[in-house]
Amino acid sequence: MTTPISQVKVAIIHEWLEHYAGSERVVAELLKIFPQAEIFAVVDFLPPEERGFLGGRKVTTTFVQKLPFARKYFRNYLGLMPIAVEQFDLAKFDLIVSSHHAVAKGIITGPDQFHICYVHSPMRYAWDMQAAYLRQSGLERGLKGMFVRWMLHRIRTWDVRAASGVDVFVANSSYIARRIRKVYRRDALVIHPPVEIERFQVAETKRSSYIVAARQVPYKRVDLVVEAFRKMPQHRLMVVGGGPDHDKIVELAAASPNITVKGKVPHDELLALMQGAKAFVFAAEEDFGIALVEAQACGTPLIAFGRGGALDIVRPEGDPKGCTGVLFDTQDADAIVAAVQRFEAIGASITSENCRRNALRFSEEAFRQHVTELVEGLLDQGLPTPRMSDPLTSMTIEAE
Repeated sequence: MTTPISQVKVAIIHEWLEHYAGSERVVAELLKIFPQAEIFAVVDFLPPEERGFLGGRKVTTTFVQKLPFARKYFRNYLGLMPIAVEQFDLAKFDLIVSSHHAVAKGIITGPDQFHICYVHSPMRYAWDMQAAYLRQSGLERGLKGMFVRWMLHRIRTWDVRAASGVDVFVANSSYIARRIRKVYRRDALVIHPPVEIERFQVAETKRSSYIVAARQVPYKRVDLVVEAFRKMPQHRLMVVGGGPDHDKIVELAAASPNITVKGKVPHDELLALMQGAKAFVFAAEEDFGIALVEAQACGTPLIAFGRGGALDIVRPEGDPKGCTGVLFDTQDADAIVAAVQRFEAIGASITSENCRRNALRFSEEAFRQHVTELVEGLLDQGLPTPRMSDPLTSMTIEAE
């Protein structure tokens, strides 16, 4: 007889609790699936007003929590975090679910326990993005740079070793599944992260301008979108968001009357801007891309860089389930111009209803359903000792 999910002893391991953001939304949905779960994290500095999703649960933390200046600088203790997560005593649990983008998957489990690792991303700054991280941090040279390179080398070695303790990898996109395969030589399920679809609705409104809404940091490439629309004065662009590059974006757009820079806006205003946009333009290479799903939930078509998580979200021309946007192949302004021109040619065939229907694949309910199906399948196989021929390690789960 299969053990009910409610009777399974579950531990949820999260990297660190600092703000309620994308990875914390995953934890919030996991807690709805496993209300009996206990929570563990390297550190917990989540402010009181953002703790509601924890439901009053106590969070078990590591020694990093009590190190000097940890509240503000806990990331500087990255080199100690592998040791820290290995100290959690998880002996009483049947199922351990780690929410991983740095060290969470490194917890130690026994042969009669099952470990599912939900991967937001392998540790970017230790693997393929190390050079960019060192450059942006000013650590390309000098003794400090040498130390960081040595530390990241040690972490890579540990990271690969830690992967052997995971029974099933779950990636948040096909892109991350490919990165898992590259780094850990393991296959992964794809279960997309939960998006609060109901916060974004379709509205009957005139769609008059394009929109780019993102935190203005270098990798988001908002500058490329602005540069592209400087070349298209006949098309209006609304730029929404703040960040370190905001002044640069304002300066870049200053001489173009067709471009309006709004800065960071409240949710209600962002919703109205998305609902009134002809298309949402996105030039970044993201692990997934929650903003793309939010735009689709508003019935807004997408014009997106065709790499990363966007490939899981955008239904391009020719898709049998209906087109919801246009992809461009290179991160440059001319490619965006060409994509906008293509959108102008086919945009009338992209319906708000189809965009909204596409967004529902990524709802919170869909996430809970897919995770529940995964765990129930493992329980049917005899969790915590699954069959070695478990086919789940090569599946992609997607709602219709």
